[in-house]
Amino acid sequence: MTTSSTLNLTVDELLTSTRSVRKRLDLEKPVPREVLMECLDLALQAPTGSNAQGWQWMFVDDPEKKKALAEIYRVAATPYLDLPDLERGDIRDEQIGAVKSSAKYLNEHLHEVPVMMIPCLEGRPDGAPAGIGASYWGSLLPAAWSMMLALRSRGLGSAWTTLHLLGDGEKQAAEILGIPFDTYAQGGLFPIAYTKGTDFKPAKRLPAEQLTHWNTW
Repeated sequence: MTTSSTLNLTVDELLTSTRSVRKRLDLEKPVPREVLMECLDLALQAPTGSNAQGWQWMFVDDPEKKKALAEIYRVAATPYLDLPDLERGDIRDEQIGAVKSSAKYLNEHLHEVPVMMIPCLEGRPDGAPAGIGASYWGSLLPAAWSMMLALRSRGLGSAWTTLHLLGDGEKQAAEILGIPFDTYAQGGLFPIAYTKGTDFKPAKRLPAEQLTHWNTW
């Protein structure tokens, strides 16, 4: 039984309209814990390597801790967002301005979001071979994406950010939140809020034919 209302979206609509939401996060509307737990129960149905289920999920709604995490994020985000735009000569160039503006908005207002989420996974893949790294993160990332889908289906939004993990940021965040740094790696920092409107649409993407290879590159 669900405890929150869901949007009337088909599977295809859900998959093509779950966006990285930044400017349209409602910074004023509270997010009930029971709704987050409902979404997480769904996310935990995602596949995980060897059925290990070595994940842990940190939610942060304490104002001082959110502010501290936002400051860690800005150490890497501010200089990164001031870098010159990378032009690719295709449809992606049309979105550079909007994406950067949205990212800068989140950088300025991150501490104001109702809830932050940091998914963690037991072990540390530091320096591991590609196969081990893929297996490791493959045990967490599907659940994190499922969480974003579940949020979207209930009128909430998020954005998958990783800039707080750069440099000493991950360790600093672990110290603030009491995460055992030596035994759990963080997979990102997700701002979570209800969205201002729910009319999200498919993004402009490169055509599948341009990205596809059969039997050889």
